[in-house]
Amino acid sequence: MFGMIKNSLFGNTEETEYKLLSSETKDGVSYEVRRYDAAKYAAIPSEGRTFDQVTGELVRKLLMYIGGSNEQGEAMGTAAPITITVYPRDDGVMSRRLVVGIRIPSHYQQCPPSPTDSAIRIEERPGMTVYSLQFGGYAGESEYRAEALRLTRTLGESAPFQRKQYFCCSYDPPIKPYGRRNEVWFLQEEP
Repeated sequence: MFGMIKNSLFGNTEETEYKLLSSETKDGVSYEVRRYDAAKYAAIPSEGRTFDQVTGELVRKLLMYIGGSNEQGEAMGTAAPITITVYPRDDGVMSRRLVVGIRIPSHYQQCPPSPTDSAIRIEERPGMTVYSLQFGGYAGESEYRAEALRLTRTLGESAPFQRKQYFCCSYDPPIKPYGRRNEVWFLQEEP
């Protein structure tokens, strides 16, 4: 536990790198189109509980893993953002299925430490192009849903993005009171 706290308060945070493809504004809403390379993530799936019920618990488990609660006892530093893959129903409400993930820091991408928590799996995620909408404040399910709806309306029906899942992203520790950065990412359909 101390490793997780020390890591998130005093460690360097490695932000996931991306290539900015475009920055656009439509109807007063600014968003970016970004390309992320393939990478390894530590991830925990969940079914049966709501976004707000489960995300804090799963994020803590992932932060403990990268903070040194792994077979090698290796504190890896922190990475941002925490990504939460959600699967909305047709009415926009989030289903009770999600996956919380954090990118393994670059130095450990080739050979990540083995998790001691059996809920954590290491997965290789393919490269992806996303539409990204940034917003501030503390974000829970209702804030992410509202921003996802705003991005959906901004992109319109003709934009080539996946509508069956999206990513809720948080860049800051919960103790940061202001200047918080959150994003909603829509996965662009590949041609």
